[in-house]
Formats: sequence, structure tokens, C-alpha cells
Amino acid sequence: MQYTTLGKTGLRVSVAGLGTGGFSRMGLKSGKSEDESARLVREAVELGVNFIDTAPPYGTEGVVGRALKSIPREAVIIATKSTVHRNGEWWTPERVVKSLDNSLRAMGTDYIDVFNLHAVEAHQYDYVLNTLAPALVKQKEKGKIRHIGLTENPIVDFTNEALKRALHDPVWEVYMVGFHMMHQGARANVFPATREKGIGTLIMFAVRSIFADPPRVAREMKELAAKGLVEKWLGETGDPLGFLVHPGGADNMIEAAYRFARHEPGVDVVLFGTGDATHLRTNVESLLKPPLPEADRKKLAALFGHLKGVGLDGHEGRTR
Repeated sequence: MQYTTLGKTGLRVSVAGLGTGGFSRMGLKSGKSEDESARLVREAVELGVNFIDTAPPYGTEGVVGRALKSIPREAVIIATKSTVHRNGEWWTPERVVKSLDNSLRAMGTDYIDVFNLHAVEAHQYDYVLNTLAPALVKQKEKGKIRHIGLTENPIVDFTNEALKRALHDPVWEVYMVGFHMMHQGARANVFPATREKGIGTLIMFAVRSIFADPPRVAREMKELAAKGLVEKWLGETGDPLGFLVHPGGADNMIEAAYRFARHEPGVDVVLFGTGDATHLRTNVESLLKPPLPEADRKKLAALFGHLKGVGLDGHEGRTR
């Protein structure tokens, strides 16, 4: 495994981070028991993965808690989240603290390494900063949180507006950012500032969900070409990203997607999901491979660097 320091937090983290949400939710969505899913967490740790991301809505905090019964707590970095607004209702500071306490109980731990306020949009930011963040600072002073973070909602915020606002406020130590081969805006909007300020970055959507479905890539390219948003030839081929697969390049599109995100300057941890031990090992192997050839990276930037919001789906399916 390869490790890096998560911004100014000082946390030494694996570049491959285990995401326990997404579409598989550690296999729970396909019928795995919590014990079976917890075994996957332990297998990830055995491969050197020490960053684990979860959240109450994922239904996987209990899985992480089961895994922690046989893993030294100091051997892993645990991140979880709280909602800030749902179904037209603002979450109060008391409700966010209650969510934190519930997470601590569910995972059987005394502290959360990174506690994120989740899916924050630009119009919600003032409330999050002025009303919720102070409550988290108090919990940090009590030792229940080590570091405070913010996750954007790239499904609706295609231009990183929430994170751009947050860059001015030092309370946030970690960002979760949507970034992939066809949604590259964070390269200009976020990473220069996070590198300068020492804000740690967690990358979501590196593969999920467009690159996990090769026929979908071709369909998306056909739609985008018809709108004049990408070159015409990309809409006329059944394998628009085939140029990435060649001797010296990637073995397949998913590997290319992970390598693209992993080696972007400003990226600390790339999150991946899994529900299967073989898939787990394959994802980790992809993230540990060297950067894509420079010619391929330049071509990806030239072809897709202007795109916004392509292939960003919620857990329940497409919303674009």
C-alpha cells in the first residue's frame, strides 16, 4: 500500500480508501450479512487500506463496528457523516450531535477521525458554517471528533460552488470532492486552493457509476456529441475510451479511471466501493499502479476537461 498525509490533519492515510456506501454498500445490497461485509472490511485492512468512509444512511456503520472488534482502533482512520438538510427540514446542532453520538455507538468507538457534514450545497453553506460548525468544534474539544470536514453534492453542484465558498473558512480540514475523467472541474476549482491551504481531499465518483458500465459511456458520448459538447467521433464509436487501453497504458477502463483520479495533483485518498473480495483486490491493485501515460492524461483533458456533471448518480440511480 502507498500512504500520504491527509492535508494538515497529520493523519497518515492509505491512498486507497474503502467507501462503504455507493450502490453495493459492502455487499449488503446484494444479500451479504453484516458479518460477511465486516470480513470484507478486515480483508481491505489486511491489504493495507486504513481509511474507511461510512455514514448512517448507508446502513454500514454496524458493519464497520463489527470489523473494529478485531482491528486495533488506532490502525484505521474512520470517517462518517451527518446530514444537514433533508425533506425540507434543516437539521439542528442538537440533531447533528445526536447523529455523531449514534455513530460512535454503532461503531463501538470513542472518537471519529473525520466527521463530515454531508452533501452541502452552496445555498446551505451559511447555515452549515454559522449554525452547525460551532457545535462540531465543541465536540472536537471534547475529543469525540479529531477533524471536521465537508462533502459537496456533485450530483447537483457541477461547479464545486459549495467548496469554493468553504475555502475561506479554516474550520474545514477535509473535503470530499467529486472528480473523474469526464468531470474534471476540481482541477481548477478546488485542488490549487486545497494544496495551498493544506486541506485534505477524499475523492468520490472516480469510477461510480458511469465507468462501471461501458455501454453507458458510449450512450453518454452519443448524447453529448449530438449536442456538440464532445468531438463527433466520440459519439460514433462503441468504445470511446478505448484509446486508454494499450501496452504501457491501462488494462481496462475502470483501471484507467482509478489511475486518473489517484495521480491528480491535490488528490489524497480515492474512495472505492465493493461487495466482493476479488473486486476489492482488483480496485486496490488499480489504485497502486503508476500514473497513466502523459499523452493519455493530456488527451483526457483536451477531450473532456470542459464537461460538467457527466455520470454523477445518486445511490438510487441517475438524476442528471
